[in-house]
Amino acid sequence: MEQITLNDGTTIPQLGLGVWQVDQDVTAEVVGWAIDAGYRLIDTAQGYANEEGVGEAIRQSKVPRSELYITSKLRNAAHKRDVALKAFDESMKKLGIDQLDLFLIHWPLPGQDNYVEAWKTLIELRDSGRIKSIGVSNFNQDHLERIIGATGVVPAVNQIELHPRFQQRDKREFHAEKGVRIESWSPLGSGRLLGDPTIEGIAKKHGKSIAQVIIRWHLQQGLIVIPKSVKRDRIAANFDVFSFELDAEDIRKIDAMDSSAGRVGPDPATASFLF
Repeated sequence: MEQITLNDGTTIPQLGLGVWQVDQDVTAEVVGWAIDAGYRLIDTAQGYANEEGVGEAIRQSKVPRSELYITSKLRNAAHKRDVALKAFDESMKKLGIDQLDLFLIHWPLPGQDNYVEAWKTLIELRDSGRIKSIGVSNFNQDHLERIIGATGVVPAVNQIELHPRFQQRDKREFHAEKGVRIESWSPLGSGRLLGDPTIEGIAKKHGKSIAQVIIRWHLQQGLIVIPKSVKRDRIAANFDVFSFELDAEDIRKIDAMDSSAGRVGPDPATASFLF
């Protein structure tokens, strides 16, 4: 498992499990399967309503807490400092841990215009020792420039939608210049890529599944990637991606799939929903 060094000197596993849309009733079991398969990075959020299940899996696991990397995210309705602090306390209680490895602002919500205050609150929590690393999710370049300019603190991670049909290459150079690592959510295109003929051909060539090829592509791009599944065999298969490499022709074919129309989630520039 490759460990990615962040701009604050900490490290994060490059491959993890995302638990978006995983029902609270099965989250502990699903996360337990992932830990058994070798995953150490678990990505949840206040808005996923399953932090308690992640916490239960942590308590039940035979893997020491120090070897697990837990990420959560600030819900959209909690950007104001006092609300954010209360929401963070609630997350820590649900997770049952003393320190969070990574905490992100889930969406910038520019129409609300409170994300700078939210970022200052995350800095406060980090400086108090309650969080090791802080970052953001779904932030565009203008959002990043604003919080960096206001605080001088560069996010360690920006978690954004990224997959072969929406590769966000226009964002890569700026992130690299600032030292912000990109973490891919919806790395399989919300399942829409699992029947893609181009990737299917590459998968047959390597004797792997389409999902394994896509995950391998993310890894070879230097991206942090958090595929989601609730099926034990697929969770294990998604982690079994270290025994092969895509060659230059494979990469060329996948890179050619990029499209400005490939987005499957909301646009961060206009997203305004609360949770």
